[in-house]
Amino acid sequence: MNKNERSNGITRRDFLGKSAATAAGFTILPSYVVSGLGHRTPSDRLNIAGVGVGGVGFRGLRMTEDTENIVALCDVDWRYAKNAFDHYPKAKKYWDWRKMFEEMGDDIDAVIIATADHTHAVIASHAITLGKHVYLEKPLTHTVYESRLLTRLAEKYNVATQMGNQGASENGVNLIMEWIAEGVIGDVTRVEAFTDRPIWPQGLNTPDQPQRVPDTLDWDLFIGPAEMRPYHEIYTPWNFRGWWDFGTGALGDMAPHILHPIFKGLDLGYPTKAYGTSTKLLLDSAPQAQKVSIVFPERESDRLGSLPEVEVQWYDGGIEPSQPEGWPEGRNMNHRGGGVLFHGTKDTLVCGCYGLDPWLLSGNVPTGIKQTERRVPVDDEANFERWSTYMVAGHMMDWVRACKESPENRLEAKSAFKEAGPFNEMVIMGVLAVRLQELNKVLEWNGERMEFTNINENENIRIMIKDGFVIEDGHPSFNRELTDPINAAEFARRLIKKEYREGWTLPDMPA
Repeated sequence: MNKNERSNGITRRDFLGKSAATAAGFTILPSYVVSGLGHRTPSDRLNIAGVGVGGVGFRGLRMTEDTENIVALCDVDWRYAKNAFDHYPKAKKYWDWRKMFEEMGDDIDAVIIATADHTHAVIASHAITLGKHVYLEKPLTHTVYESRLLTRLAEKYNVATQMGNQGASENGVNLIMEWIAEGVIGDVTRVEAFTDRPIWPQGLNTPDQPQRVPDTLDWDLFIGPAEMRPYHEIYTPWNFRGWWDFGTGALGDMAPHILHPIFKGLDLGYPTKAYGTSTKLLLDSAPQAQKVSIVFPERESDRLGSLPEVEVQWYDGGIEPSQPEGWPEGRNMNHRGGGVLFHGTKDTLVCGCYGLDPWLLSGNVPTGIKQTERRVPVDDEANFERWSTYMVAGHMMDWVRACKESPENRLEAKSAFKEAGPFNEMVIMGVLAVRLQELNKVLEWNGERMEFTNINENENIRIMIKDGFVIEDGHPSFNRELTDPINAAEFARRLIKKEYREGWTLPDMPA
């Protein structure tokens, strides 16, 4: 099949109309539509489809292939997806995920989505309304609104979900939660976190010389709900993360791994304040380095009791926090791509990316606290057997287990959208703070209403379109091109809930 044949039998309008009709009439699923509703036994194989199978998506599929059926593969770049296509010769191959769902329907139980960030929500939301279990790579979504939508849709349709932040299924996160709950480090009012990313180009001027679209790429489908622009090889594959229309920079790439033990360990909810700074900020491309501060209010936790206000500071692009007093000489703060410092009133807890290998700066080793490798929180003993059977195989198989359990008896996967959605709102808040830094003020956030409360309707900002720095005859020129004044309140609203290109829509937000 070539890319010109991809739309035979279904248009965007056809698919979206049918999907909306399905969602509107969706009350009880027939047992053959999706596993996990009492029709299948845990030993049955899921029929899994992959959307975005050229890199991480292929790796995810391979984690399931020994126990499940890989029945369909979808990608907009058939050159990048060739390894997956060759590896699964019996799987049906598609350019367009809408046509895949339309043609295969009940033959797909679950879908693994590893596309560019900007298409996560539109694919996952429609898959959920069709009754498909969803494994969605990080960051969960491109915007706050999309995160809220997926959280509510997953609850409404009772499907098994998982975000691809693998550290959620490692023992380090559980251990951090236990130490904090036991008061080992005291009250935590400040946390510092960082990553060594990006390792792809950022802070770039938008290409002004369009290129010919390769025959193996459907550029229109890659653009998806974003605003159309001319093709250039700098955008995809992989480099999409550095462009605001398609990715979320280093924050979206690594914060889902690095901030997760903070979100879990401190029972964080909606933040109240955010402030971001960065290297050169462009309208189109994420900066090379950023620092973000996000403040969470005093709160009551069923697990931890009363908790104080806490400030979470994020660094990327090679910037790290200062080494705290007592840091071991010669020890690298960067562990597997980043690190976290929980500054408590009694001690400082340190861990690496994914929550790996937590330790105390004092050198103390907590006693009387479970430190097993069972990857089970102390309050989940009753579910030990269900966890241990699958967790040996990791995060992906935890989701597979959840897919095969009935909603009434399902033990949610470790990063199900019920948790991953609110957590991803924290991640995206960092992106918002950076992109709105030209306001030069701490942003105040109302999480329930998904809006900033201190951006005035008459405030304007200007953002750099192009860095015009050149040297001619030994003389530098700084002819930077800026936007016309942009209404900041409207710009912020579009970042929170972006406008989709004509022909692309999301399901309605459940009440």
